Amino acid sequence: MGGVPDPKLKPSHSHHKDDEYLNCVITKRVALFESIKAQQIAHRQSVSGDPIKITLPDGTVKEGKKWATTPLDIDKGISKGLASNALISQVNGVLWDMFRPLEGDCELKLFTFDSDEGRDTFWHSSAHILGQALEMEYGCKLCIGPCTTRGEMGFYYDAFYSELGLNEDHFKGIESGALKAVGGKSNLLSALKCQGIRPFRMFSENSFKVEIIKDLPEDKTITVYRCGPLVDLCRGPHIPNTSFVKAFACLKRVSNFQASSAYWRGNKDRESLQRVYGISYPDSKRLKFLCAPRLIPRDLGANSQVNTPMPPSGLEPVTSGYLTPELYAIGATPWGFDSEEYIARIEEAKKYDHRLLGVKQELFFCHPLSPGSWFFLPHGGRIYNKLMDFIKAQYRERGYHEVFSPTMYSMQLWETSGHAANYKENMFVFEVEKQEFGLKPMNCPGHCLMFEHRVRSYRELPLRLADFGVLHRNEASGALPGLTRVRRFQQDDAHIFCRESQIKDEVMGVLDFINYAYNIFGFTYELKLSTRPEKYLGDIETWEKAEAALAEALNQSGKPWEINEGDGAFYGPKIDISVSDALSRKFQCATLQLDFQLPTRFDLSYSAEDEAKKERPVMIHRAILGSVERMFAILLEHYKGKWPFWLSPRQAIVCPVSEKSQPYALKVRDQIHQAGYYVDVDTSDRKIQKKVREAQLAQYNYILVVGEEEANTGQVSVRVRDKGDHSVMSMENLLSFFKSEAAAFH
Repeated sequence: MGGVPDPKLKPSHSHHKDDEYLNCVITKRVALFESIKAQQIAHRQSVSGDPIKITLPDGTVKEGKKWATTPLDIDKGISKGLASNALISQVNGVLWDMFRPLEGDCELKLFTFDSDEGRDTFWHSSAHILGQALEMEYGCKLCIGPCTTRGEMGFYYDAFYSELGLNEDHFKGIESGALKAVGGKSNLLSALKCQGIRPFRMFSENSFKVEIIKDLPEDKTITVYRCGPLVDLCRGPHIPNTSFVKAFACLKRVSNFQASSAYWRGNKDRESLQRVYGISYPDSKRLKFLCAPRLIPRDLGANSQVNTPMPPSGLEPVTSGYLTPELYAIGATPWGFDSEEYIARIEEAKKYDHRLLGVKQELFFCHPLSPGSWFFLPHGGRIYNKLMDFIKAQYRERGYHEVFSPTMYSMQLWETSGHAANYKENMFVFEVEKQEFGLKPMNCPGHCLMFEHRVRSYRELPLRLADFGVLHRNEASGALPGLTRVRRFQQDDAHIFCRESQIKDEVMGVLDFINYAYNIFGFTYELKLSTRPEKYLGDIETWEKAEAALAEALNQSGKPWEINEGDGAFYGPKIDISVSDALSRKFQCATLQLDFQLPTRFDLSYSAEDEAKKERPVMIHRAILGSVERMFAILLEHYKGKWPFWLSPRQAIVCPVSEKSQPYALKVRDQIHQAGYYVDVDTSDRKIQKKVREAQLAQYNYILVVGEEEANTGQVSVRVRDKGDHSVMSMENLLSFFKSEAAAFH
């Protein structure tokens, strides 16, 4: 139904757009929205007026009126400066629109752009601005438009454009439309709630929105937001109005000058969508990387510096190029680099893209006959196995038991775990002998079966089960950029079954494991404790005990950490670990989550000290590497293709000076191979200088040159990959040196 647009097609700025249809749809939507909104406002006014108390983070209590006072009203009474910057509020732990009336006594927090909550909301609202521009400019059918995953910066909107293929040349028109949308405070982001037939009437011309509505429970209250002429399904919350957005830009994709393409709901038999990415900020200085014509400052007054925004002292704006995801991939901050460093780091990031290095070093490749499932070649397999062996060695030291579980399960298992209801569209599901089966996307349900297959005693706890089983997830074909997101992968997955009293010690053990591994890799990392969300399972007392145990473990780890209020999983609190590599890029690899739900769903129990008493275990999900494929890609770019000796697939190469020394070179190769290292020998007829240079380019850690003198003395001339000097060593000393280097993870 709708194929992928031909990338060779030139953009048609004079494409056909049915203005009459678009005007009719917009007029209908806005009229229906305003009609419902007026009814709801009238109802609130009829029931409002009861006094309420609003408690601020510092303990101050403000007076307000139920269904009348908004967070924005309270904000204005605190600080005029904060009132102009606060983007979103939190009411009793729930994110709340600044203009939404308070419904009773509450605890109130306010967030600006400098907080995660503020940035996420700002970029989510910017996605609506982008959606408005796309719909008005191209008459497309909008699908979904969220902010990107936290840490990746920005937002996107997926839409269906029929035969039109977007590319870079369309961005100026899109940005122009966005500029109109951020023109003033009159463009409010207002919300209403509706049920029944009303949402269907509002979005009847958009089959994608209708499908989303149909998938919701019939009694579900649906939230709808208006941004100027755009009326859209959305959970919210949003910033008060579009005037907060002072700068807005479309992003050029790294590997494709067109907008990214994907299928609706990841189904290749459905409509082909196009995704446009964007970035926005509350001040134009933060977009000074852009060439001036691409910058869209909101203030276009006579004195505004539209083309030459002044950077902080000592920094210069970049004079050409779009703002691209590469900026964020190399750790660019809102304050940026000087222009020379900026350009150098952009080029460096391109040069060390894992997809390029993987081909160059013959590590892996992907074939269109199996999209998202990568082939690891012999040298790539060496690294893959080294990473797993590294973790497995620690399993023995840290009391983990490695297990093996099936790859395919009946869907009955996933119904018990809850994945069938909440994750099925991300699974590969098929029929076997008239029964529905699915490839496992994670190991936790299988490990629950392992725990319950016999009676367990408290003496067995904590029970740490580790599994490198192959996992499959049905990622959309348009979201498979390389090893960082794949359909087939393995991860160092482990689940710890323990008592509540053991949570702190187990969490401390996992944090120590993470610290050990990431120090070896050369990573720095940040820790955040994500606490109970609005919707959660279990009782508050259990949650508070678990959160206290996690906080105590974090305190004793000696690492700085922050609280991420209300961002825990519905089944338990978690610790988020954000890794920074050598290029200051941030990644989410390790996971550490408490789970009260799965042990209940599988009715897991163990015998307590009183054998007649059964108790429920707590489950801890944890991974250190995360996906081995993803970690492989991160490390390849982190090391810039220069693998450390312990992890290298090319640890040494023997280069004989002439044909006469080849027998000795082969003997040296055999000795090193038997000692357990990856070694090759260059028996070509090239000059020795050429052999050494080729070995350096191939990233061999050590280049061992042997001639007649070395053959006579039983020695080798050792050259280090990135150094010009060399030293002579006996074979005994060389192997001893290799052993110490590998043991020290050098």
